[in-house]
Amino acid sequence: MLGLMQSQPLLISSLLEFAERHHSDGEIVSRRVEGDIHRYTYRELAVRSRQVARALDALGLQFSDRVATLAWNGYRHLELYFGVSGSGRVLHTVNPRLHPDQIAWIMNHAEDQVLCFDTTFLPLVQAVHARCPTVKRWIALCDADKLPADTGIPGLISYEAWIAEQSSDYAWPEFDENSASSMCYTSGTTGNPKAALYSHRSSVLHAYAAALPDVMCLSARDAVLPVVPMFHVNAWGLPYSAPLTGCKLVFPGPALDGKSVYELIESEGVTFAAGVPTVWQMLLGHMKPAGLKFTHLNRTVIGGSACPPAMINAFQDDYGVEVLHAWGMTEMSPLGTLCTLKNKHLSLSKDEQMKIRMKQGRAIFGVDMKIIDGDGEELPWDGKTYGDLLVKGPWIVANYYKGEGDPLVADRDGRGWFPTGDVATIDADGFMQITDRSKDVIKSGGEWISSIDIENIAMGHPAIAMAACIGMRHPKWDERPVIAVVKKPGTEVSREELLAFYEGKTAKWQIPDDVIFVESIPLGATGKMLKTRLREQLAGYQLPGL
Repeated sequence: MLGLMQSQPLLISSLLEFAERHHSDGEIVSRRVEGDIHRYTYRELAVRSRQVARALDALGLQFSDRVATLAWNGYRHLELYFGVSGSGRVLHTVNPRLHPDQIAWIMNHAEDQVLCFDTTFLPLVQAVHARCPTVKRWIALCDADKLPADTGIPGLISYEAWIAEQSSDYAWPEFDENSASSMCYTSGTTGNPKAALYSHRSSVLHAYAAALPDVMCLSARDAVLPVVPMFHVNAWGLPYSAPLTGCKLVFPGPALDGKSVYELIESEGVTFAAGVPTVWQMLLGHMKPAGLKFTHLNRTVIGGSACPPAMINAFQDDYGVEVLHAWGMTEMSPLGTLCTLKNKHLSLSKDEQMKIRMKQGRAIFGVDMKIIDGDGEELPWDGKTYGDLLVKGPWIVANYYKGEGDPLVADRDGRGWFPTGDVATIDADGFMQITDRSKDVIKSGGEWISSIDIENIAMGHPAIAMAACIGMRHPKWDERPVIAVVKKPGTEVSREELLAFYEGKTAKWQIPDDVIFVESIPLGATGKMLKTRLREQLAGYQLPGL
């Protein structure tokens, strides 16, 4: 017997239709590339998104054709999110922090038909356009009178002129909810990047889950600042969760420095912000010397890489902002876990609560996870046993675009699990903690040392701005940890002082063998530390005493 419920496909356009009907005057605020602040509503977003859809029709794009973007977080980018996907095409958000050779490869691999780009990235587009033969139309996200001249890009048109020709009288099509909606390529630190191809169904389900109380707890009472970029994993789904809940959206554009982000948070009454640790480090670095406080911000979700305990403490103790530690991957749309306390944890001491908040959190509904040993056997959830982390769920990839390698591993029942490449523990309450990437774990004398733990301790020192722990070859112990650190401006700390700082905070055998002071630690296109690059830079290094 089947249920007697209406059957309506889960489509991204339905999110926008809901926001237009029920939150039509909800505000969307953007700091533009031009430097000014732009304001409009969900109603206007819907009108202009329909114009985008009509403009794509006029270009003759077919169902599932790819439309690429090289753009900051802003209202025009948001219009493309809905106009492209809602009309049945596939939005391909390209990371502008990649090398031009990588961008050209990615665009050719995706077979993009159109590229819409912020004028900030004009030099990048000029470097790749001749190498992207599938692109039929190049569109600069600007007003007609701001269109750059003599670019060498054939047929370049301004976005405003492109959509101005179109009527907003457009009915969003209905189609299979499993149709592709958007795509995002992995960072590609080894080999060529691979693309996760999201569906309408997976994106809408992810938007629902992200808004849940134990996840981001979004509502129409919130003003949300996604600092996490729309060009990487759909800004953690916030452009979809926002119209679903009707919250105010505040986009930072290209101004991601601490001063600009702080001013936008204050002027727009932001209550919730999302970003990676490197961005929040700049924000806190701006606020502390000036004695600044937050007026409205009450919580922030931090992901992308492990959040140092010192940052969690600074947000909570100095500024009254709750930090929600999160974890996910491009292949997971991206949310997998988020760290919120359970009722039974509320009576714990602050120190005991902090031990929980340092973890990446509990799986949200729709995601299942387990840890396994080298033989594929599932390991216990005791908070101590380390294992390779596997996940499965309706917004986790089953395969990469163009079938480039089966990413799943099957268990004994034949079910497919995605191997994350992370090493983790899971405690009895289901709280997962990443201890390392499988390729970064340090094995010393047959025991594992978590590079993240070593980095977190270093980050707790008042003179350290950034820290990266890597393993170095050792003739007796196989590997030993060393810590590369960047000092905060105007501070001093010696090798001996920093090593002494570890005493009592970890086992003696886990204390690094050496401290290496560096000017900077290489970061990847998504803000994560590139330990492979750091190892290359330290290729001639030798441990003390060897």
